[in-house]
This record gives sequence, C-alpha cells and structure tokens, in this order.
Amino acid sequence: MTSNSPQPRPLRFLLYLEWILLGIVALSEAGRLNLFQLPRYPLLNLVCLGLLALMGLKLPRSDRRVKVIYTALELGLILVMSLVGGVRLMPLLYVVFVIRNCLIFENGTRTLITLLAFMLAMATQFRRLPYLMPSGATPERLGFIGLSIAVLFGLVVLFLQLLVNAVLAERHSRDQLAIANTQLREYALKVESIATLQERNRIAREIHDSLGHSLTAFNLHLEAALRLLKSDPEEAIALLQEAKQLGNQALEDVRDSISTLRSEPLQGITLADAVTTLVTDFQRSAGIKPSLTIRYKRELSSDLKIATYRIIQESLTNICKYAQATQVDIRIYTAERSLELIIQDNGKGFDSTQTTTGFGLQGMRERAIALGGSFTLTTAPHAGCQIQVIFPLTSL
Repeated sequence: MTSNSPQPRPLRFLLYLEWILLGIVALSEAGRLNLFQLPRYPLLNLVCLGLLALMGLKLPRSDRRVKVIYTALELGLILVMSLVGGVRLMPLLYVVFVIRNCLIFENGTRTLITLLAFMLAMATQFRRLPYLMPSGATPERLGFIGLSIAVLFGLVVLFLQLLVNAVLAERHSRDQLAIANTQLREYALKVESIATLQERNRIAREIHDSLGHSLTAFNLHLEAALRLLKSDPEEAIALLQEAKQLGNQALEDVRDSISTLRSEPLQGITLADAVTTLVTDFQRSAGIKPSLTIRYKRELSSDLKIATYRIIQESLTNICKYAQATQVDIRIYTAERSLELIIQDNGKGFDSTQTTTGFGLQGMRERAIALGGSFTLTTAPHAGCQIQVIFPLTSL
C-alpha cells in the first residue's frame, strides 16, 4: 500500500541518535561560553532545533515531491541556524541531516544529497574559520586547518552513510525474510489442506472400490441363490456360502478402512493372481467369463499395481450393476514406456456426456491422473463401453 503521507520512523535507534546530537547542540546554545565573535541568536537556534527535532518524528516515504520539500525545509533550518543564528557545533546538524537523507532517499539521490550537505557544511565552516583562529594566523595555517576539517568531516559523513545503508539493507533483508516466512507458512497450510483433501479422496476411493465391490458381489450372490433355491438347491447353498464369505470380507474391509485402510491390497500376491481372482469371482457372480490377457515384462511399482487392480475391480463392479453385457475383455500389457489397461464390454453403454460424474468413474480417473497417466472412456447407448488407461513407466 502506497501513501504520500509521512510514515513512522523505520529504525527507532537512529531517531534517538538524532535527538542526542540535537540535544548536544541545544546544550551548547544554552551555555554562555563564547568561542568565536560571530553574531549569535541562541533563542532562534533553539526554536529551529525544536522544529528540526519534531520533523524527525515522521519522514516522507513515497512522494518524491514531498521528499524534496521536506529536505529543503531541513536545509533551510540548518542554514538559518548556521548563517543567521551563529549556531555552535554546526557539523552535528549536517550529521543529523545525512542520517535522515539515508532514510528518505535511495541509491544515487542519497549520495548526491549527502555530497550537497558536505559542500554546504564546508562552505559554512570556511566562512567561520577566520573567526575561530587567533588574530594574525597565516593563510597557510588557515588552509591547512580547513583541509583537515574537510577531510575529517568527509570521512565521518562517508562512514555514517555506509553505516546507515548497511543497517537499512539488513533491516530490509529481515523484512523480506519475514514476508517469505509468512508466505511459506501460508503455503504449508495450503499444502496441508490439499494433502488432507487428497487423503480423504483416497480413503473414499478405497472404501468405494473395496467395500462397494464386496457388497455388490454379495448382493449378486444372494440374487443368484434365490433364483436357484428351488431348481438347484446345492448351487444355491454354495452361493450363500460364498455370500457369507463376501460379507466377512466386507466387514474386514470396513475395519481396514477405519484403521487406515489397506495400504497394500496386493500384499503377498502378484497383480496377475489378484486380477485372476477378480475375474473368477466376477464369473461366478455375473455368469460371464471375461477374456483376460496379461502381458508385462518389467517389474511394476506398488502404486501402479494397486491402481490397476482397483480400476479393474471398479470396472467389473459397474459391469455387474449396469452393463447387461455378455462379453468382457480385459487386457494388461506394457509398451515401450507405458503400461496400458483396456477393459471392454458389449453391454448397453450410456451417454458419456451425461454420465461422467459417478464416483466410480471419478475414482478411476483420479487414480490414473495421480500416477501421471491418462483415462479415456469410450461409450455410447447400445454400443458397449471401453475404458483405456495408460500409465507412463518412466515416471515411476
């Protein structure tokens, strides 16, 4: 936020230093010791010192025109005290001026104004020099003393500007670091929020994929058992026993989900064995024997195997629920730099422009994208459905 009004001092200790220097000048004005014969007006000098001290409480920070006016007023007060009031310890006033100049201006402008202050201070000092020296002092001596004063005061002003510049640079660095830390904390909170949301989505997908599949198969087994109860009691009993196992599995899935879910559903078995088990269960539940082709030559990461397994699981669940298919084809194979998964059925299909927000489809798409892959759904009413997922192997 930019403002043209004066702003509080950024470094309080510099303000206190200015007050100390101005206080020393004020004490010298209140004393009766007269070191030279210049006309002096102590009351005028004290009033100007008070105004100069008050001006230091707030400094202009943005509008260049205000800065120039402020600086001109400061120089005017100093010149009035130096040329009219005959102020003692005049160099200390220019030290105060240089400190404020460093706080107000930047870079080159700061150096130019400091140089101007040095020249005015030396001009005033050389004007006073004859009054400070004993009568009869030679020009050579005056020149030597004047040069010594100029060198000494120049070094003091140069050191002072470098010191204030260093302090301001350090202060600026700390401010930038504080801003960076604040932004980092905000970013960490955002990352934490995103990570929490992703974890919730992952848990939701796990519950939907594992528990949803088990309950769907459980329901299909019960329906098949009811149909066969009179015509084939033995088969019905077998289906009921499998339904009981599915119920136990669903209960186990709930327990696993509550405690952090199953982080590794394929632990101890290969992807091929796990998919073969899914196909066998699907065949018993839906009465359809899928065509299964698994061909991959390289070792797959755990995340990739879990994602592939869950997508196949969800696809078979959807086919059981909605597709009314008679043929299902599942292909898993590796290309040169990717793993491709294709699941295709000849069911009734659907309008993909209207049915794309189901949680199952969304979960499959999210699993593919999370591993840098692509998810493609091809379907139309009465035209079956094809799901194609391509996972890049180079990023795994």
